[in-house]
Amino acid sequence: MSDDTLPTTLDGWLARCERLHPKEIDMTLDRTLAVKQHLGLAFKVPAITVAGTNGKGSTCAMLESIALQAGYRVGLYIKPHFVHFEERCRVNGQSVAAEELIPHFEAVEKARIDLGLSLSYFEFTTLAIARLLSKASVDMVILEVGLGGRLDAVNAIDTDCAIITSIDIDHVEYLGPDRESIGREKAGIMRTGKPVVVSDPVPPQSIVDRATEIGADLWQFGRDFNYAGDKQQWSWAGRDKRFNGMAYPALRGANQLLNASGVLAAFEALREQLPITAQAVRNGLAMVELTGRFQIIPGQPVLVLDVAHNPHAVATLAQNMDQMGFHPRTHVVFGAMQDKDLEAILRRMAPLVDTWNFCDLPIPRAAKAEGLKQLHERLALKGPGPVSVNCHADPAAALRAAVGQADPADRIVVFGSFYTVGGVLKEGLPRLSATHVG
Repeated sequence: MSDDTLPTTLDGWLARCERLHPKEIDMTLDRTLAVKQHLGLAFKVPAITVAGTNGKGSTCAMLESIALQAGYRVGLYIKPHFVHFEERCRVNGQSVAAEELIPHFEAVEKARIDLGLSLSYFEFTTLAIARLLSKASVDMVILEVGLGGRLDAVNAIDTDCAIITSIDIDHVEYLGPDRESIGREKAGIMRTGKPVVVSDPVPPQSIVDRATEIGADLWQFGRDFNYAGDKQQWSWAGRDKRFNGMAYPALRGANQLLNASGVLAAFEALREQLPITAQAVRNGLAMVELTGRFQIIPGQPVLVLDVAHNPHAVATLAQNMDQMGFHPRTHVVFGAMQDKDLEAILRRMAPLVDTWNFCDLPIPRAAKAEGLKQLHERLALKGPGPVSVNCHADPAAALRAAVGQADPADRIVVFGSFYTVGGVLKEGLPRLSATHVG
């Protein structure tokens, strides 16, 4: 293909990447490693990889926020995006402009053609973003791992510290049917002699065994670092460092102290290269923001956005909802991929939900709203009172319906896939004001 037929816009490149490879998910590192070496892609600054089933995004956001408050220039690769692809690549807390990515897509394309290789969408975009970050003026880089770890494209890059967050059952067709096999895949991001922070309080033995086998410096929650807290504040202790009397992180929810603890352990492990002050920690945790992680948007009714899409994350969402205070009724917008444990998700949420608004999503892998409704009926799920179930063509239509059903004192919870939450964010952050009074 000659250069003059190459795309000139980011959207054009993304469409090309989608057509390039026969499989959406194709688990191998060989192609990515070959293109990375051909590009000479490497980081000259400390880099941290973050893997896990749940808590990766929160962990990346806290790492970034604390580092920025410490005065460091930070590059971040986080995914997936909600509305615009360029949300996946941040430099100094800001999404890069679409046009800044184009030269890096061109460089990856040239390397790919030179080598006669095809790349999946995820491999291609990961390499383009990694190349941008390797050339950006930053002091550290944070890379969120996608699916698994060992064979994820991000793992083609050697990093200085790995963080593994909670491990739970998800993507079983690629990662295995239990926590031990999934842990083994996540453990692939470890490197010999380099720190690996495990913030899961009960990690699979496979993670501990792999760290021993390759001689990684394992930082285990409860052994190498820990936290304690009361209603007002919390404190953290690592191997040699302590932080006391801290306010809770701005990210809400039950698991955020575990995520924050892993973040502080990573900074202690990298203290020679990236020293931070107690003030940077306080400010960073107080100011951290992350879309769609138990994100509460004030209004009448109040709106909750959460990308919980596996049973473990949904259990946390339900726990967080229990702690929100009283709302007469709960109206839900839900859409998810067909390969998720949809039965377990519906069972866990049903006792809290008065109105279900199931929605179709713009991707072939998604469950259909009608199918979700039939599953709900087949399970004969009960709610706190009479339950109504509705189907909608997209998340925005489902949210409009929920607003129509809700009284000002109720709450609306939009959860499930990134496509579900992203679908209600397309026009910006919704501010709700219901007129309905039942």
